[in-house]
Amino acid sequence: MSAVFLPQELIRKKRDGLVLSDAEITFLVQGITSGQLSDAQLGAFAMAVFQRGMTMQERISLTQQMMRSGQVLSWQDMDLNGPVVDKHSTGGVGDKVSLMLGPIVAACGAYVPMISGRGLGHTGGTLDKFESIPGYNAMPSQADFKALVKTTGCAIIGQTAQLAPADQRFYATRDVTATVESIDLITASILSKKLAAGLGSLVMDVKTGNGAFAAAMPMAQELAESISQVATGAGVPTRCLVTDMNQVLGHSVGNAVEMMECIEFLLNPSAADSRLLDLTLDLAAHMLELSQLEPNLAQARRKAELALQQGYAAQVFADMVVGLGGPSDLMKKPTYYLPQAELIEPILATHSGYVSAMDVRSIGLTMVTLKAGRSVASDKIDHAVGLTKMAQIGDYIEVGEPLFFAHARTSDQLFMLQQQVPQMVQLDSQLKPAAELVKQIIQA
Repeated sequence: MSAVFLPQELIRKKRDGLVLSDAEITFLVQGITSGQLSDAQLGAFAMAVFQRGMTMQERISLTQQMMRSGQVLSWQDMDLNGPVVDKHSTGGVGDKVSLMLGPIVAACGAYVPMISGRGLGHTGGTLDKFESIPGYNAMPSQADFKALVKTTGCAIIGQTAQLAPADQRFYATRDVTATVESIDLITASILSKKLAAGLGSLVMDVKTGNGAFAAAMPMAQELAESISQVATGAGVPTRCLVTDMNQVLGHSVGNAVEMMECIEFLLNPSAADSRLLDLTLDLAAHMLELSQLEPNLAQARRKAELALQQGYAAQVFADMVVGLGGPSDLMKKPTYYLPQAELIEPILATHSGYVSAMDVRSIGLTMVTLKAGRSVASDKIDHAVGLTKMAQIGDYIEVGEPLFFAHARTSDQLFMLQQQVPQMVQLDSQLKPAAELVKQIIQA
């Protein structure tokens, strides 16, 4: 096949708006993986796709070939007695849903092999939050990963070099060539990693709002439709929920502080933030119904609620942490194990009013300046810093009362947060309702 095609001719073909065949896309992905396609050619191909787009069949082909560029997990040899299902989010600020969702769904009888990512830009990464737990091994061997999924029902780990290696190189190139914002390439990037995990079904949380990658609703809808059609076309039934990211999800932003909120959520769900609880249970219900563990969403949600309320999800979480090298008594002594910032101080409101809006993206970027997130992939994370007890849209705050609590290492960091963060929260005299949480459900 390699003798038939020239990379520059395939780039030219896409540049001119023509459709690439399955064989041509296979050749290009093989070249990405092997290095035969140069960085310059890969950048040019990314820009050609960015400018000209792809047909649905091209997207399916690109996704499948990137998925097959490395190992594709199979669960047939594990003799599992339930469906294999996963969830993925396009990312948001304070989006800690996966931390609780995987254990909840596993406690209901499904198997959740969740391969998660690190944070980049203004959104946090699930993997960074788990690595705030001492000893947690986010990169186990494939055999250990599969064994843990079978015994506990859930394992949340990072993407290894063996899974979808074409995507790792392609994404790094897109990141430096201004071609990240392509529905075609985003779809292939997300799904190549997820489908390589050998899933039976997938539920996607596509965020929209000022704290999301897809800030505008039309882009979120287009992305959700693309992901649903491509994944289903590749043989994995997929449902997308388009959800609101115009306010921080939950009461905390950071890594250890979000892990603490997760543990409190699992141990005492009645005290959890209502939006975080609703979204987690909604996604759990869709995962259980789509994987055919439950016949309808109402019964699926009730089953998820019971797994959470009766402590089964908390036990799955604890077992998973131990299985990946974390402490056996984390749930009893989280403050002993999770890193703590030296300074924990309130950020006070400068005037009274109802919280009516948040600049969520700016809050996320502020966290990056504290090293709670990354500006480049090689940045080292400070797991202890962050914000907690965050006011939510609709809350009434008196002047001088806390809007948030800052967790900082230095007085300079604390001063910066006290100066900047209040400007990212809008207080009005009139109460304004929060945006609808789930805006649309899309399935091919």
